[in-house]
Amino acid sequence: MDTWLVVGLGNPGPGYAGNRHNVGAMTVDEIAGRAVGGRATFKAHKGARARVAETRLRVGGPKVVLAVPSMFMNESGSAVAGLSKYYDVPPERIVVLHDELDIDAGLVRLKLGGGEGGHNGLRSISRSIGTRDYLRVRLGIGRPPGRQDPADFVLKDFSKAERTDVLPFLLDEGADAVEALIEVGLLDAQQRFHAPR
Repeated sequence: MDTWLVVGLGNPGPGYAGNRHNVGAMTVDEIAGRAVGGRATFKAHKGARARVAETRLRVGGPKVVLAVPSMFMNESGSAVAGLSKYYDVPPERIVVLHDELDIDAGLVRLKLGGGEGGHNGLRSISRSIGTRDYLRVRLGIGRPPGRQDPADFVLKDFSKAERTDVLPFLLDEGADAVEALIEVGLLDAQQRFHAPR
């Protein structure tokens, strides 16, 4: 059965762990908690400079490699390319989870390919694997308030209110979206997650 590579983007180290920019990595951790047989355990994959957990999301389901690059966001493409090669996963079975300024906080959107919208992590991945045609789970964090610089906004922790009212829902929805992509495909998953709620 075909293997999937699910990559959560973020920056390494405890100083970045609660940043909005790390919501992709947080969501991959949420997925690991749902793994068949209990929480999937991450281990260092030195060849690709990433933390990796091999698991299944349901009994009898395909193998899923959960990954969080161990380098900074703008260099994460080399880890994705290395893991894609190591596990023999083509771009159409790579799912990248990332923060998205242009989507309202708490919403999840799915797409295949397209531009990177100024996101350095996506730009690094596209360059490293040689295509933009991989799946993206776009985790809405909304625009910064007032005139705050978006670069500063994404590198700030979620506020206390967001950690209570938005983040748990966003992580849950993001994990659900990955499961749907793998189980029913992009179009059916889009109909589910893009529908007004």
